[in-house]
Amino acid sequence: MTVDPAVLTELGNLRRRLPELSGSVLATTDGLVVAHDAHGIEPDSLAALAAAHLALARRFAHAVNHGDLRESVVECDGGYITSYTAGPNCLLTLVTTGNANLALVHLEARRAVRRLVTVLVLEGPPTVRPEIPAQAGPPTPLARRTPMATLQSTIRGR
Repeated sequence: MTVDPAVLTELGNLRRRLPELSGSVLATTDGLVVAHDAHGIEPDSLAALAAAHLALARRFAHAVNHGDLRESVVECDGGYITSYTAGPNCLLTLVTTGNANLALVHLEARRAVRRLVTVLVLEGPPTVRPEIPAQAGPPTPLARRTPMATLQSTIRGR
C-alpha cells in the first residue's frame, strides 16, 4: 500500500511538536496500519489494539447516549496512550511519556487529525460508515458467566 507523503509528513511534524511522543500510528478502524512513526513500538500490534479499544469506547459512548466518539485517553504509570477518530474509517493513536503535557498533546493531535482527514478524503473514494441501529426498548444485557467453583462437581467433571 502506498502512503501519501503528506500523511508521513504530518506524523513527523507531530513528533517535532511533541518531544514526549514515543510513537504515532494512523490505522483503519479494522486495525490495519496506514502509516506510522513508531520507533521501538510494534505498529501492527498498536493498530490492532487501538481498533479494539476504539470499538469498545464507541459502545461506551452510545450506551450513555453521548453520540459519536471523538477521542479516548488511557493513562498508565509510564505515560499516555491517546486515540482520536480520523474520519469514519481511521484513527490516530499516540503514545507519550508520563511527563507529556496532555492538553498540548490533545491540541496538536486534534489539529493533525483535521489535516489528515483532508488528505485521506482526497486519497480515495469516500466510504460509508455503517450506522448503529437504534434499539427499541432497553438494551440487551451482556451474557453472564457462572464461576466454575459454584457449579456442581458432576458438571465440572470431578
